[in-house]
Amino acid sequence: MNLLGSLGILNSVGIALRETVLRSNKDPMATENLELMDADRGSIVVADDGVPLAVREVGPSDAPVTAIFVHGYCLRMSSWHFQRQALEQEWGSKVRMVFYDQRGHGRSGTPSPESCTIEQLGLDLDAVIRSVTPRGHLILIGHSMGGMTILSMTRQKPDVVRERVIGVALISTTAAGLAETGLGRSLDNPVVDAFRLAVRTSPGVVQFGRGAAKKLIAPVLRAASYGTRVSPRLVDFSQQMIDDTSVITIVNFLKTLELHDESDALVELARIPATVVCGDDDWIIPFDSSVALADALPAAEMVRIRQAGHLVQLEFPDKVNAALTRLGTRALQLKAKKRSGRRGVV
Repeated sequence: MNLLGSLGILNSVGIALRETVLRSNKDPMATENLELMDADRGSIVVADDGVPLAVREVGPSDAPVTAIFVHGYCLRMSSWHFQRQALEQEWGSKVRMVFYDQRGHGRSGTPSPESCTIEQLGLDLDAVIRSVTPRGHLILIGHSMGGMTILSMTRQKPDVVRERVIGVALISTTAAGLAETGLGRSLDNPVVDAFRLAVRTSPGVVQFGRGAAKKLIAPVLRAASYGTRVSPRLVDFSQQMIDDTSVITIVNFLKTLELHDESDALVELARIPATVVCGDDDWIIPFDSSVALADALPAAEMVRIRQAGHLVQLEFPDKVNAALTRLGTRALQLKAKKRSGRRGVV
């Protein structure tokens, strides 16, 4: 069966699943305030090439530790809604949380096609760190493309990691590209290749025809989002993020997602407390890729979430939050150890 036929089946399955959920009279998320993050302190960080990045913060600006959350492909910072909600209560004044929209996503600015690379995303993260949290210890938390962003920043700015990072969470992500597995294999199609070319030559035309591109790419992302039955409001919430992402952004990031390789960064993270989380029903980032990632990080806790799809932080927030809480505890212990070590130096 060809790709379009497969996508048709996936879309039909997704619609059928959603309709099954909608038949229920009780939606546990009916009253959930999914716009909670919009009320948090906001600012704009200008990336090194001039692209504005929208930032939100929770917690005291002088907290001893800052956790920076980096979202994934075709999402935005609000994909961390449940983590922002729960971890504010868990960490209190000990940890400030920083969220931002990656370039081309959410409320951040539109990038040039040539800047839509994992390498540039790593530099964007460094710009956020320099602007919003120039001092103090850091915990870096990334989902999917956000995890790749953290690895890219680590490779390009190893001194920042050595001096300041005390914990890393890599959720539904991989160090190497997706050309042969996951998303890359699903989108190995000449029609997608044609859109890549058209975006670079006449982006206005492609934007006008975004419906055609969405029929190729968006169904893959939607079908992979969840492995279990979830709230219809949650389905709408995540689907809206995908729908709101410009087709130009979607297509321009495909090549870097398929071909990037940040494996060299793993050496820098080997001694840092780490958490690797993945759903075993995630076929955007296959579970085996997360296992390989955890195996390369001796200080990593591997968290396998049964039946979870790609948006594991939304589908099973309690399990992800528990893993991040454990990481925070380990990170704060490392911070205390470093501090006592410095006191012991004569």
